[in-house]
Amino acid sequence: MEKGMFEREISICRKRSKKNGGKCNWGECLKCGVIPLLYKIETGRIYESAEEIVKLKSDVLGKNDNLKSI
Repeated sequence: MEKGMFEREISICRKRSKKNGGKCNWGECLKCGVIPLLYKIETGRIYESAEEIVKLKSDVLGKNDNLKSI
């Protein structure tokens, strides 16, 4: 995946989550696997534990009460 494409996709997640309070047009950020999948494609790292996934989403989306638990 090209770096520009990765950044655009992450930006879409960030904008929609902020605008819609932890939701986008497709679902809830808490239950979504898009961010971990994008990072897996971009970096090759697999995020498996709930704690790792919550931290990754929190780092990407910013502080969000909707991401406190999976």
